[in-house]
Amino acid sequence: QKVLGSYLYESLLSVPNVRIYGPAPSASDHRAPLCSFNVENVHPTDIAEILDLQHGIAIRSGHHCAQILHRTLGINASARASLHFYNTKEEVDAFIHGLKATIDFLTSHH
Repeated sequence: QKVLGSYLYESLLSVPNVRIYGPAPSASDHRAPLCSFNVENVHPTDIAEILDLQHGIAIRSGHHCAQILHRTLGINASARASLHFYNTKEEVDAFIHGLKATIDFLTSHH
């Protein structure tokens, strides 16, 4: 799981205008295999909806029961991609591909 969590984190770093919250997986042995993130000028709920509708990829958006943290970070919400033991590297790749396509879709209509 730690290897896949690191792969998710490193892959997200390759997506333009993405801001990941929290330490890199390599910085902590106790980090869950997930990434909370936002994309500049794109609402996380829009990202989650388009990923689901157009790519069949489920991520969460909102406060994730961490409103105080969001307030501290100065953001209203974030998107979160979470991994479980059954996820694969190919699914992370599909998520990143879908995320890039979703960002292109949402930013080309402005």
